Amino acid sequence: MLSELNKNHIIQRFQLLQTVDYNQEALKRVAHLKQSHLRKASVLIGFVEREHGLNIIFTRRARHLKHHPGQISFPGGKYEASDSNLAETALRETFEEVGIDRDKIEIFGQMPELVTISKFTVTPFLAFISPDYKIQIDANEVDELFEVPASIILDKNHLHSQKFKVNNFSHRVFGLSYQHHFIWGMTAQIIHAMQNHIMHQY
Repeated sequence: MLSELNKNHIIQRFQLLQTVDYNQEALKRVAHLKQSHLRKASVLIGFVEREHGLNIIFTRRARHLKHHPGQISFPGGKYEASDSNLAETALRETFEEVGIDRDKIEIFGQMPELVTISKFTVTPFLAFISPDYKIQIDANEVDELFEVPASIILDKNHLHSQKFKVNNFSHRVFGLSYQHHFIWGMTAQIIHAMQNHIMHQY
């Protein structure tokens, strides 16, 4: 069934169902952060239609960055005063980081904001990206862009989790491996919620 997912399936399942929140055990690590001290940001979960099915776009962050260096993430970044809204932030950051033009992007959904340990509230936007997109990577922010089949990202058997104790609090960390990449942290939390939302009946 996962391999048969197409654009219409994704749109229908996301828009017709109530959004699922993030794992409560994973949120414990950031429960102490005050909302007034957090900065807003957004990311773009880009689906691409290929001959074999849907893919999802990921980037590997540059290794010299202050926040989450070298980690796998969705394109995105912090809200700027010039952005009209957080969807605009996701489109602008995607273009700045990897050069995908906004004319190639069609946003169709939004997930709840997620508080991160680096003191951001991150809002994920789901979109379809035209298969003929071109990239121009900003090496100051991103090391590479790659696609992963949605049938792997949305398969609960590929996403693993483990409990850790930090400062006497236990919290849950998610992780997913694909080829030589390991996806974890905020990105894996978003994937977990997206799985529960889109694939809840399987």
